[in-house]
Amino acid sequence: MYTVAYRRTETSVTTIPAAVRELSPLSGYTDHFTLATDVRATPEQWARAMFGDVPNASERLIWSGFLGLRLSPRPSPDTVAGWRIAERGPDWIRMEAASWFLTAHIVVRATEGQVAAATFLRYDRPLGRVVWTALSPIHRALVPWILRKGASVRAQAHG
Repeated sequence: MYTVAYRRTETSVTTIPAAVRELSPLSGYTDHFTLATDVRATPEQWARAMFGDVPNASERLIWSGFLGLRLSPRPSPDTVAGWRIAERGPDWIRMEAASWFLTAHIVVRATEGQVAAATFLRYDRPLGRVVWTALSPIHRALVPWILRKGASVRAQAHG
């Protein structure tokens, strides 16, 4: 398990903060990306800025097509991009989805001057590890972009 801390154009590997680690019981795969930002928003606002209310075509292909995750097809106050909001705290939100071969959590945490996204997976069948091993490099390349996109959307919302 590792963390990728993203700051502007630099990416580095560090340890996952205990405060983030304790937000999900899943432990097959974990990563954690951070973005320094002056933009202020709730964790749910950040999650919706990063992922939207329903999955777009690319997200649907990856999440439902390749990973088999069962996502809600309609916008709802109980979901973000089709992921069920499982739990939340004052500075974090945890979304979850599952397929027949893996269970996934995305945790978005918003603290002073920083937003973070963590992915937690549990491999429920051996196929989960095989599929995620193939897709994880794409995931790790996309998450910094997703964080920057979320910051841009939130900044535009505040004019």
